Amino acid sequence: MARYYLGIDVGTGSARAGLFDPAGRLVATDKADIQLWREAGDIVEQSSDDIWNAVCRSVRGALKTAGIAAETIAGVGFDATCSLVVLGKGGKPLPVGPSGDPARNVIVWMDHRAAEQAKRINRTGEKVLDYVGGQISPEMETPKLLWLSENMPGTFADAWQFIDLADFLTWRATGSLARSVCTVTCKWTYLAHEDRWDAGYFRAVGLGTLADEEFRRIGTEIVPGGTRLASGVTEKAASDLGLVPGTPVAAGLIDAHAGGVGTVGTVGARGASGTVLSRMAYVFGTSACTLSTTSEPAFVPGVWGPYYSAMVPGLWLNEGGQSAAGAAIEQLIQMHPHSPEAARAALKQGQTLAGWLGAEAERRGGAAAVPKLVGELHVVPEFLGNRAPFADPGARALVAGLGMETGIDSLVGFYLAGLCGLGYGARQIVRAEQEKGIAVDTIVVSGGAAQSMLVRQILADTTGITVAASSSPEPVLLGSAMLGAVASGDHADLRHAMETMSTLGEVYAPRPDLADWHERRFSAFEALQGVGRNIR
Repeated sequence: MARYYLGIDVGTGSARAGLFDPAGRLVATDKADIQLWREAGDIVEQSSDDIWNAVCRSVRGALKTAGIAAETIAGVGFDATCSLVVLGKGGKPLPVGPSGDPARNVIVWMDHRAAEQAKRINRTGEKVLDYVGGQISPEMETPKLLWLSENMPGTFADAWQFIDLADFLTWRATGSLARSVCTVTCKWTYLAHEDRWDAGYFRAVGLGTLADEEFRRIGTEIVPGGTRLASGVTEKAASDLGLVPGTPVAAGLIDAHAGGVGTVGTVGARGASGTVLSRMAYVFGTSACTLSTTSEPAFVPGVWGPYYSAMVPGLWLNEGGQSAAGAAIEQLIQMHPHSPEAARAALKQGQTLAGWLGAEAERRGGAAAVPKLVGELHVVPEFLGNRAPFADPGARALVAGLGMETGIDSLVGFYLAGLCGLGYGARQIVRAEQEKGIAVDTIVVSGGAAQSMLVRQILADTTGITVAASSSPEPVLLGSAMLGAVASGDHADLRHAMETMSTLGEVYAPRPDLADWHERRFSAFEALQGVGRNIR
């Protein structure tokens, strides 16, 4: 009987399911949208029940599209955003914000309500902060937990479990409360290299209750991604998902890290250099995440980590990126006066506005014509702060060089200037890592926004580093499917699955004729960024 692996990816706006064969070839996908609530005070929330229902719809849809029997699914892997799920007794949702709505029990990764709590935590100077680049982010879970304890003490006291979204999904599928090394190490301050929580840290920052409880509400069983959990899919979850009870389920990963697993580990890549130790994964979606692995820990100020075994077992991980990437481009182009007209044109052609603008840029010469199309525009697209390498959540976007132009050409230039700004931000991360001895010779891209050949070439040109793309159309889903392949027993470990189920495709070298122009633009980008800091 044929065997397939199911990868499930929960992003900010949707849940997606993908079926893959043993060679890593995509068989079928499906997706379902997820509801998002935004409120004043940087509050962004979701519903864990809504997310689970979207997961179930996407899995059933993928199985139907593929036309295969549930019995052929050999293993299941999950990845998700690093959002905080709060569950009460019996797993019932609890309210986490001013709305008081218990259905809204997820504090989304991009929620920055805990910015003040993060500042206070950083002032403690606790040793664990060395393993998050020296500064904890309000995107992480302990500042959010501290916010809950101070602002919603009833919810904090009544909570049965505080759990990362990827771990919530595996619990919902299997009943296992085991946490992934990936989630708790990268976002909860678990010290994976020492196999322990730091009780002193929790007491110092005001979360001593969790330490007194011996961490039973945030995780006492910590396992590597890909570990088979419990006895597989429960009867109830099987009914929800359309799967067979007992189907193996793997401990999951954060969504960006699944993209890293799905891209950087291939061997013998045609036209691309490097190995898992010199390829930086760049996962470009709503946000952007950079992932670099090393054999020894590297401490890079402003870059999260080093995290042990957080992505690839046995290796250390440094994680950077931009808090808003695809979301930053959308925000930017919607500010332009020609945006409504362009959006209507894009809708008629069944495209997103960004995708339509990319096509318009290609019609005008593409990456080679960027200097002419961008002109004097400069964009620092830090709408939601600087995640790395400055660890500055208070940073904000800046635009310089605006004129009176209002037409389509001006909008295309606006869009391209924003892409260049994201590329220069990635260049800063690469530089910071290289200064601490981390080798980066290739950037391997994944994520929805990275499917554009124009985006890939601009990233190569702005960073000065070769960019490669996965041959898979869905590398994040592939990474999750690899987890399922390991849980099934068909692969001994995740590294073996990475080497045999993924290949690199197109390679984009930096254009030498644009190197000087981008060098000057990068200097201008840093100058403008500095002006923004000085103003604040």
